[in-house]
Order: sequence, then C-alpha cells, then structure tokens
Amino acid sequence: MITVSPSHFAAQMAWLAKAGYRTIGSEQLAAWFAGEPLPQKSVMITFDDGYLDNWVHAHPVLKAHGLSALCFLVTSWPGEGATRAHAGSGGALPPLLDHHAGEAAIENGSADSAILRWSEIDAMRAAGTFEFHSHTHSHVRWDKVTTSAQEKRERLAADLAESREVLQARLGGASDHLCWPQGYYDDDYLSAAQQAGFRHLYTCEVGPNYPRREAGAARSISRLEVRDRPVSWLASRLWVHTRPAISRAYLRIKR
Repeated sequence: MITVSPSHFAAQMAWLAKAGYRTIGSEQLAAWFAGEPLPQKSVMITFDDGYLDNWVHAHPVLKAHGLSALCFLVTSWPGEGATRAHAGSGGALPPLLDHHAGEAAIENGSADSAILRWSEIDAMRAAGTFEFHSHTHSHVRWDKVTTSAQEKRERLAADLAESREVLQARLGGASDHLCWPQGYYDDDYLSAAQQAGFRHLYTCEVGPNYPRREAGAARSISRLEVRDRPVSWLASRLWVHTRPAISRAYLRIKR
C-alpha cells in the first residue's frame, strides 16, 4: 500500500520538480507551525524505517531534481560497512528485498540486507537529499508486549531515550521530530514522547496539515499515502489536498 516502484517514484519526483513544487525540511515545518510563511507548493516527503532502497533508488532521484526528504530511522537497525552502489553510481546494485522479506531479515538478525548502513546515511546527509529523525530504537509496539501500563511506560521511555542517544552519537544531534511505529500512539505514548523531548509527532493518519499555533504543545502530523501509481494519480491528490474545503470533504467521503 505504501511501497512505490522505482519507475513511478522517479516519474513522480520529476513531475513535482517540473510543476514547481519545493521540498521542505523539519525546521521549515516547525517554523510554519509557529506562524512563519511557506512558499506556495511546499511539500514534505517522508520515508519510514530506513530501508536500503532509500539509498539505492530514492537518493539519486532526489539529488537529480534538487529535492529532499525525511527518513525516520529505527536506530538499532543500521550497520557498519562501506557504501553500496546506487542507481547512477555505476556498478552492480545490491539485491533489494520486498517489504515482507525485509521485515523477516530484520527479525532474523540480517538487517544489513534490508536496511541502510551508517556510511550511506552519512552520504545522504552530506548530499542534502535526506534528513534523519527518530522512529524509536527498536520499532517495538510496547503496548502489545508488556504486561502492565507501568512496564509499557518504562520500556517506551527507555526506547525513546536510546534512540536519541544513538542519533546524538552518530549524527551529532537528535531533533524533536518522531514517527510512531505502525502509526500507533495512546496517552502513554504521547506523554513519554513529550518527556523525551519530542514535539512533532508523525502519524499514519491521512490528510494535509494546517497551521496550529499551540505554544509548547506537541503536534500530531498527518501524512498522505503515496501509492504505486502514475504521475496523474499524485497530481490529482495534491490538487485535492491543497484545497482545504475539498480535502476535508474528500476525506469524509473516503472514511
């Protein structure tokens, strides 16, 4: 549902650039929520988990069009090693697993076959194609595996703290942007995230975002699912969701 083929992704990004869209980063989004203006046709592109195909296919496409994206990284998954080839770099591309096979590889301790390496993360940051933010350290749904609310809160707090520590050590800083694993959150999750220093909380709730001036409050951020469809599909969705009244009506009907 949320996996896009390299050919469709390349066409979608080429269309965004040709149509005059510009990508924004985490700091620009936060400033917009605080009341600062954004240029027309501003869009944020997000990826979850840190899969290897973000380097192999997404990175060179974004670089070619002067676009950028956010990746929410599960900080226990990346490994060490040299950068692998990507499309456009020459050489044989590494084999890429589909989503289910990638999940199985991670579960079986073979995350390197599915996930970015730190060297690739560094290269993407240096090129300006990707920012990296927290998707927790373990990607565990603590509400499902703990036996009490207290244990859930404690394990979640430790998970978030470890994620921030790894980002600080490997990237030199950890932002206040967090993406929920599987999009799940409840009051305990919200409390733990705010206590850990997160203020911008990315969900799987479908929809555009609107300015909300709520000093000091954490903000839940909606996203639009991009499907493996031609450019015309993406263009139609952006037309709908850049018109607030039409967007709200469309989402009501869809739900």
